[in-house]
Amino acid sequence: MKPEPIRKRRTAMLAALLAGALCAFGQATTDYNELPNPTATDAKAWSAVKKVTAGWGDTDTRYNKELPAKATAGSISLTAWRGEKVSAQLAVSTPEKLSALTFEAGYLTGSASTISKANVRTAFVRYVMADELQKDGQNTCGGRNQDEYRHFLVADPIDHITRQLDMEPNTTRCGWVSISVPQNAKAGTYRGTVEVKADGKTIASLRLNLKVTNRTLPSAKDWKFHLDLWQNPYAVARYYNVEPFSDEHFRLMRPIMQLYADVGGKAITVPMLHRPWNGQTYDAFPSMITWMKKADGTWAFDYTAFDKWVEFMMSLGVKKQISCYSMIPWKLSFSYLDQATNSFKAIDANPDDKAYEQLWTEMLRSFAAHLKEKGWFDITHIAMDERQLKDMLATLEVIRKADSGFKVALAGSYHKELEDKLDDYCVIINEKFPAETVASRRAAGMNTTFYTCCTPPRPNTFIQSPPAESEWLAWHSAKEDLDGYLRWAFNSWTASPLTDACFTAWPAGDPFLVYPDGRSSIRFERMAEGIQQYEKVRLLKEEARSKGNKSMLKKIENILSAFDEKLLDQTTATEAVNRAKAAINRL
Repeated sequence: MKPEPIRKRRTAMLAALLAGALCAFGQATTDYNELPNPTATDAKAWSAVKKVTAGWGDTDTRYNKELPAKATAGSISLTAWRGEKVSAQLAVSTPEKLSALTFEAGYLTGSASTISKANVRTAFVRYVMADELQKDGQNTCGGRNQDEYRHFLVADPIDHITRQLDMEPNTTRCGWVSISVPQNAKAGTYRGTVEVKADGKTIASLRLNLKVTNRTLPSAKDWKFHLDLWQNPYAVARYYNVEPFSDEHFRLMRPIMQLYADVGGKAITVPMLHRPWNGQTYDAFPSMITWMKKADGTWAFDYTAFDKWVEFMMSLGVKKQISCYSMIPWKLSFSYLDQATNSFKAIDANPDDKAYEQLWTEMLRSFAAHLKEKGWFDITHIAMDERQLKDMLATLEVIRKADSGFKVALAGSYHKELEDKLDDYCVIINEKFPAETVASRRAAGMNTTFYTCCTPPRPNTFIQSPPAESEWLAWHSAKEDLDGYLRWAFNSWTASPLTDACFTAWPAGDPFLVYPDGRSSIRFERMAEGIQQYEKVRLLKEEARSKGNKSMLKKIENILSAFDEKLLDQTTATEAVNRAKAAINRL
């Protein structure tokens, strides 16, 4: 296919930037316009649509804006544990203009009790600009000249803030319905409806049936799955044009970071020096800790921003781990404020240099004292990202000399030499820990996980990825008997993330999973569903072991065997996830 014309692409980018201006000076984006659709409407497909249609689709499909939705139904049946959150997607297709489209959900009524309508949330699925995942089979990592890539609108943002939308003729709009089942709900079948209305009239009354089993999922704060999605508070400050770590900044961050806490997020991301990733994101990571060399040659460190950030994230419920990046930044240059000259300077040094050891010994001893005073030392990890073995070993030696109690984390390649030295060890999905290593690390209280980033092309969480792949990842963690999953970017937004997710280095969606103002995404909701399934598997295994039920353990093992990335050529993530969910719910 030919790439979208350069002029058209630049016009779309300008529109995105103008849309982003709506959020200037701390204002939430309560309404916004999606970018024009670069994909032409299929007139032949719409010629068969004689009237407005509305029905249940599925959460595995990203329905195209320019095509009528197919195979929708008037009723849907879902199954959930008590305490579980489940979702459904409905689709509206219209050959004519519609005004004030809304989705309204009511109570879910069972034979002996009801689920409040407050537990049933409706939202619009919005369209965001994305680029093709791979061009001519190229790698998904590395620079992207956006003028060379094909662009299209993709259904991804879940907009619970906008309460009504107009529809143009020959377009489709979807709704996302989430049901949070109370932990004290009675088992049984509940029934309700979602009313689809436009122009003051009811288009459809869609039936919703929910079967609640007699099993209970714990609250997210009690989930064991170790979810580590790197947060970027500086992207939020830039987007809303507010001072970093001001009261207004924290107010605006709360609904965004709450999404992370609500799915059991465990780690707080901290840049402990200037630009640990050398500015690869749209919003670079300045240091949360001020490094200053005083006029007398001694060092001083200011932890004000660090303290505010950590206390804020802990107030949301994220309090298992503080991950501080990085003693081995992508550019081995360490910036500081030189008091004598009142200017910023830098020390360039490798991990095996004497200057490196002297600098970091000063910093780490000060940091350790501060952390111990705050009561955070035991959960703080000095974290590295994709660094070489020789540099890791040299850095570990410096850390141990400064304070042997520091915990250390790495997301990178597997090295046997490091498996007993890292408290949190995360490897890329295609590298595998030996089973005995996972077991021994768990026995020692160490955390063992995997990650995806701009690679592999699948399974992954790109906007272009099939939604089920986001859920597949947690199933894979269960299959490998790992503790969880890491992804490098929770909210490292593009210039105007609500409208244009394309970036210069990676596929659309690689830098972020959620949108401004606390808007979720199809990808993030499906990831959360996968984490819930991981927790179900964990609880069922514990029950089976306690009862000596080898038959159940074998059934679970067979269910999980499908979640091997090498099998994705034979069985799609959608097929694997749906079969596994149905099987687990029968246990």
